[in-house]
Amino acid sequence: MLRNLAVGFPVMLVCLLLQAVFVAVCLRYYVRFKHARQERTSLGQEIMLLSVVMVLTLLGNFVQMGIWAILFMLLGEFADFATALYHSGVNFATLGYGDIVMSPRWRLLGPLEAANGILMFGVSSSVMTAAVLEVIKHNLASLGENTEP
Repeated sequence: MLRNLAVGFPVMLVCLLLQAVFVAVCLRYYVRFKHARQERTSLGQEIMLLSVVMVLTLLGNFVQMGIWAILFMLLGEFADFATALYHSGVNFATLGYGDIVMSPRWRLLGPLEAANGILMFGVSSSVMTAAVLEVIKHNLASLGENTEP
């Protein structure tokens, strides 16, 4: 069990740092976009902005699944990357299919990855929610400006 924790926690830390990078990139992109567009933004611009935020956060999650898959291969659990990535995706998304399992020696890494994944999806959801709320706030402010005498 300690071996699993000693191997899993550093990978979780790398994933947390990577997610922080993706969140920072999303927020910088968002702030720069909003700063450059002080006037009313079009529906297309808002859709593009939210899409970029969603794609970047999703990309961050996919990269993390790949990191876990590489770890599984380095540990000798899977012979090919596709199987390791599939297993990683099932763990990361907390699906728990159980159609592919790891050896008893490294089995605890699955729940560690699941804990990592559920946290990262939560972070991704909060970033997307913040972006959506900001768009709503901006649109409400624009409506208020248009209705004032």
